[in-house]
Order: sequence, then structure tokens, then C-alpha cells
Amino acid sequence: MLKIGITGQAGFVGKHLYNTLALFPEEFERVDFQKEYFEDAAKLNDFVSQCDVIVHLAAMNRHNDPQVIYDTNVGLATKLVNALEATDSKAHVLFSSSTQEERDNLYGKSKKEARLVLANWSNKSQGNFTGLIIPNVFGPFGHPNYNSVIATFSHKIARNEKPTIDVDGDLKLIYVGELVNEILKEIRSGKSKDEVVVPHTSEAKVSQILAFLEKYKIEYQDSGIIPTLNSKFEVNLFNTFRCYMDIANHFPVKFTQHTDPRGAFVEVIRLNVGGQVSFSTTVTGITRGNHFHTRKVERFAVIKGKALIQLRQIGTQDTHDFYLNGDEPAYVDMPVWYTHNIKNVGEEELYTIFWINEFYDANDPDTYFENV
Repeated sequence: MLKIGITGQAGFVGKHLYNTLALFPEEFERVDFQKEYFEDAAKLNDFVSQCDVIVHLAAMNRHNDPQVIYDTNVGLATKLVNALEATDSKAHVLFSSSTQEERDNLYGKSKKEARLVLANWSNKSQGNFTGLIIPNVFGPFGHPNYNSVIATFSHKIARNEKPTIDVDGDLKLIYVGELVNEILKEIRSGKSKDEVVVPHTSEAKVSQILAFLEKYKIEYQDSGIIPTLNSKFEVNLFNTFRCYMDIANHFPVKFTQHTDPRGAFVEVIRLNVGGQVSFSTTVTGITRGNHFHTRKVERFAVIKGKALIQLRQIGTQDTHDFYLNGDEPAYVDMPVWYTHNIKNVGEEELYTIFWINEFYDANDPDTYFENV
């Protein structure tokens, strides 16, 4: 079993990598990292000494003074090298650099210089080092105005703000889940590679991205329609947008009931995309679920009985509790990386309709169990 530590564990990519490693408990053990370790040589040395693999993600992306960015990023790499040397570490060190390495800015120069600092350590100590040159990364839980324009646009649009385009450039992108898979591939290979160019998986103009996100706002957030998703990139972009919504206050969404002497008719879901629909009955006191997905789009619609639907983002303690009643049919959608369940809290049988955007595949279920 490989013991893996991640500097920048609490950051955007770090959080996704840390959570994904937990999906392989027989292969990887996570070594906890806290950002204050860089200010305490003894703690940093202790962290490094425990690791078979270190993924160095800690970095500064933005600051009013570019020199601070340069000094910080090179300084973090230097401190890590000092700890590697002090502990005579034989860890495999992976470093996340950027395609901005060759640009004429101090951020790009800082990433290249930091990569060279670690590569020099590897050459001198016969250590194991992999330098990853990474394109623009996007995905759920990125910080607006910091990690990516997609995070900024999604945050603003979900809050009824109007983003502006400064430069309508062409972006080469990789989804954070795809990047994590690339990192895991390099960890599993165990080979030194001073420079690995991670390929982008999609490409789009800023204006195209904005148009997609505005469509998701109008169709999904405002009207509950699952939009057309014609590619893996569009699924990833949609799942990214959904995580910037005010989930706690948006759900549950009540259905419109059409009643007459015969009974009631309720439209459960409008789809511009395919998928699979199923239903369940649940007896009083029983809980279903307690699992999460990393890519699937899913809707729970309660049409009879009383239910408690709970959601909790992986890696956090905050739980969203939604009470639904079949007398006022409503739905809750499941964001990616949120473990969720549904419990019958009434005295009669609970009837629930489930929709998911892809057919169930027993060989690739994208379903990971964790109690809410």
C-alpha cells in the first residue's frame, strides 16, 4: 500500500485528489497535510518522512503583486526539497506545473522554477520526480475569482449576476476528475519523468462556455429541465455549474399538480437528455442510499408518503436535510460528490421516482458508499 501525502490538500485539485484516493482503500493510504507545516520545519519533515508519494499542489495562483506569487511558489518548492533532504526521503514526488510556464509572467516563471528546483533534487539525490505540465483545470468546488473563469462564471450566474468577458480567448481545458486520473496513472507507474505534458480534453472559447452556463441557469436552475448534454465536456460543465447553486435553499422543488375529479397528474421531469427512470417503495423507518456519485446526474421525486432526503458534501460535516411530502410532490437533485440518502419518516409506504442520466452499468456503477 502506498502512503500518499498532498501539499495543498485543502485546495481545489487537492480536495478532489484526496477524496478520490479514499475510493481505493486497499491501494492507497492518505497522509494528512496541513498548510501550516510549511511554516514548521519539524512538522514538514515528519510529514515527508511518512510518505511514499508526495503530490506537491500547494501554490499561490493570484495576488496583487506578481513578485509575491513568484517568491511564494519557489519558496514552497525549496522548503519541500529541504525536508526531502533532511529526511533522506525516497518518496516519488509529483509536481503540478502549468502550461503557463513559457508565458512572460511571474506565475508561469514561478511554476517552471519550482519544477526545476524539484527536478534538481531528484537528479542530485537519485530521487523519483514527475513534473506535470497541466492545462486549465475546471470542476466542482473551485474558488470563484481564483481557480478558473468557469468557477467565476458559474458562481455569478447561479446568483443572478451577469459575468463579463474581458478577452474571448480559446481555452484548452481538463476536468478536475480527468486530471486526478492522470495523477493516479503517474503514481501507479512510479517512473521519473521531469516533464509530462498532460493533454487537454476539451477546448472552447470563453463566450461558448458562458453560453452553456447561461443555458443551464435558464433551463435547469429556473425551470428544472435537464439540458441537452452532447459530450462528456458538457456533462462535466453541467455538473460543475450545479455545485455553485444555493443547494440548501433551492431544494426541494415542488411540482405543479393538475387535479380533477379523477385524481392528480404531476409532470416529474423534462429531459433534453436521455437516461433511466425507476421507482421504489420504502416501508416506514427504512433508509435507502448512503452513497455518492462522481459524474452522474440524479433526481429523487417523492410522490407518496413522507421522506427525509439528506445530502452531505464529501470531506465536510454540514448536512442538508430536506423533508418531502407526497401531498405536495417535490424533488431533490443530487450534486456530484455529495453522499445522499432517503428515509421513510412517515407512517405509510413511501413512493419515490428516480431518474439518472445514464444506464446502470455493473462494471462501472460510479456509486461509492458513505453514510451521510
